[in-house]
Amino acid sequence: MPPLINPITLFFASIFTSNILLTNFLGMCSFISISKDWKSSFGLGMAVTVVLTITAAVSWLVLRFVLVPFGMEYLSFIIFIIVIAAVVQILEMVIDRASPALYLSLGIFLPLITVNCAILGAILFMQIRSYNFIQAITFGAGSGLGWWLAIMLLAAIRERTEKNPVPAGLKGPGITMITIGFMAMAFIGFSGMIAVQ
Repeated sequence: MPPLINPITLFFASIFTSNILLTNFLGMCSFISISKDWKSSFGLGMAVTVVLTITAAVSWLVLRFVLVPFGMEYLSFIIFIIVIAAVVQILEMVIDRASPALYLSLGIFLPLITVNCAILGAILFMQIRSYNFIQAITFGAGSGLGWWLAIMLLAAIRERTEKNPVPAGLKGPGITMITIGFMAMAFIGFSGMIAVQ
């Protein structure tokens, strides 16, 4: 039995000290591509947060009440991907209906949340660490908010760097990767405060 982690501690640790994106580097492709625009970054970050929270809850229930009782844990990867795909499909229909402009700005990256490794990685961390239901939901929500925070910070920084002089050799991807490296170092600097295992 793993040690009981306070859900509040787990929530803040998954945002800062164990940020799914900046300490585990999961979900980088859409993070780099969408962070050029603040509005799209906000929308995608919220979508990832919603998907992570819902899939963490549903995946925990499926694992606990279907896979483990029937001894089918070996199917967990496939089942988790199916759960993620279903949640993303529902969210895609809701965003298309509620905000067509956001739906168009997210483009291909909205359906690609299905294969975003940050989502599956968080679900697998939940399984490996044997979180209870409350811990799974708080870890999912915290990981989503951590992903949202990271993409919003990068979008804000990229807007500033586009308006300021940058050496020619660093323009575009160069300055973006350097910025991500500094952001990761800043988030890893929190790691001595709270650890999630």
